[in-house]
Amino acid sequence: MEKKLVITAGILGFLAVLLGAFGAHGLKAVLSENDLASFETGVRYQFYHTFLLLFVSVTPLVSQKFKKVLYYLILVGVIFFSGSIYLLVMDEILLGTSIRAIAFITPFGGLLLLLAWLLLFINVTKNLKSN
Repeated sequence: MEKKLVITAGILGFLAVLLGAFGAHGLKAVLSENDLASFETGVRYQFYHTFLLLFVSVTPLVSQKFKKVLYYLILVGVIFFSGSIYLLVMDEILLGTSIRAIAFITPFGGLLLLLAWLLLFINVTKNLKSN
């Protein structure tokens, strides 16, 4: 599981750097300040959760079974949260039309990320008490 966590973190980290640079240099001229700020929020949260995946991969305070649960919560959460922000900001550039109907996906992704943090806290606290 650790290998999968680190590989996924590497991919998400690479994409966060790529998308951050693209936003700062390629989208600055075509997006409004609000849209650019939203895009940067997506990149920032993708980075936060990349680091969380790396932490989960190395900590002995989380069981192998639970690492798998956290992996999926974080991965799907990032895809839904950050991915939907990227799409909502660039929908007209990429598709030529607005796809605001997918806006409900963003808070669902955020909920998955919150759940990952909460479950991490609960699991680590439980494991610290038993040691």
